[in-house]
Amino acid sequence: MSDPIVTFDEAAMRGELKELVRQTVEDTLNALLEEEADDLIGADRYERTADREAYRAGHYERGLTTTSGQVILKMPKLKGMRFATAIIERYRRRETSVEEAMIEMRLAGVSTRRIEDVSEILRGSSASAATVSNLNERAFEAVEEWRSRPLTRPYPYVFVDGIYLKRSWGGSFENVAVMVAIGVNDDGYREVIGAAEGLAESAECWREFLSWLKGRGLSGARMLAGDKAAAMTGAIAEVFPEAAYQRCTARFYRNVPAKVPKSKRSQVAAMLKAIHSQESLGPAWRKPATSPPNWTA
Repeated sequence: MSDPIVTFDEAAMRGELKELVRQTVEDTLNALLEEEADDLIGADRYERTADREAYRAGHYERGLTTTSGQVILKMPKLKGMRFATAIIERYRRRETSVEEAMIEMRLAGVSTRRIEDVSEILRGSSASAATVSNLNERAFEAVEEWRSRPLTRPYPYVFVDGIYLKRSWGGSFENVAVMVAIGVNDDGYREVIGAAEGLAESAECWREFLSWLKGRGLSGARMLAGDKAAAMTGAIAEVFPEAAYQRCTARFYRNVPAKVPKSKRSQVAAMLKAIHSQESLGPAWRKPATSPPNWTA
């Protein structure tokens, strides 16, 4: 019996990322509630001032459904004053999170001033520059914690590639390379194991990225797959000399049509898929001989 075919647990990967966003939203909303309670009281927690009008009396929990999922809010209880939040209406159980929008705007490179203006329109009060900065810091802390997590299990197969995204850089938007690694663990499931920004897909950037993965514990790599870029293949051979290298099938599919006549491209694409669908090398070599005559004409 042939070895099990590697499967892609897309639902598990999406669930992990969604939980990361949900937890970040929950932490952010609770931090904003604490800040709002301090503003109403006129003093920080345990601070005694002459202008203080109320005191804290603990918290109570309530659920809130956001676009990122169900979150648990720790609503401050005040003695001597009713806590009426402007961030979340008292009996509202489903809303579009303004804080989520603020985080997304910040990550997209929108200026702090612009976020302040938009938040005033959305919730009736402007978020201060400090609040926007705190939201940004919390979001990046959660992302960095996930991105830098230790890799404690072996990943026999690793897919690496680079994509280009626009980001704010020195007051202007420029394309930057983001190097991504997806590992197939010993149970046969894929997960994102690394993502890092680089100035370009140079040999030095790939070498640093792969060394970073190795430093976080990436082990047991038997094969790495990627495009045919010399910078990438050279870095792989240097950092993981014991691992085999395979050209990415998807990239190969994209490159082959440029080498055949247009009238034959659909036939060649179908032939390639038939060959790659074979479970072992022997049937794959024999497949072209059993193809319809017009495929190899």
